[in-house]
Amino acid sequence: MTRRPRELRQDERNCSTNRLDLSTPLNLLTGSIIKAALEVHRALGGPGLLESVYEDALASELTLAGHRVRRQQEVRINYKGRPLTGHFKLDLLVENRVLVECKATTVHQEIFRSQTLTYLRLCNLEVGLLINFGAALLRHGIHRIVNTPQDASARSVSGTYLNTSRSPESPSPCDAQFL
Repeated sequence: MTRRPRELRQDERNCSTNRLDLSTPLNLLTGSIIKAALEVHRALGGPGLLESVYEDALASELTLAGHRVRRQQEVRINYKGRPLTGHFKLDLLVENRVLVECKATTVHQEIFRSQTLTYLRLCNLEVGLLINFGAALLRHGIHRIVNTPQDASARSVSGTYLNTSRSPESPSPCDAQFL
């Protein structure tokens, strides 16, 4: 008996034209990070451990895969040319190109995505991965977040447009530097 292929839903038909080119260096890197996260989740299990345990294991797995990884990278924030007293820490920075924000909670909250996008903007990075090791199935806990100029169309810092373009001709009133 021959099975008839199922018809694609409208969103699936539209999606085929928007697929990522998986052969680009940035997409290969994010794919490698996701592969490492899946290995960590498979080996340690989840949910149940602290975020720091998953973060440490992921950093180790990425290092074993040959990637340069900075863990708990401090970032100083400059606002309109003046350094702020506060700073934040990136969970992982892989190859100085991909920010990885690790979570270990059973409930995904939209604020995690906003936090990651803010970090991307302030660090002038293009892509980040939000990985929630608390998800029963890790594939449900992986979110790829892209920093594009469209994301900032209406955002401001103290009434000033927060520029997310990565071109040096148009500096942002708020930026960050790694410590």
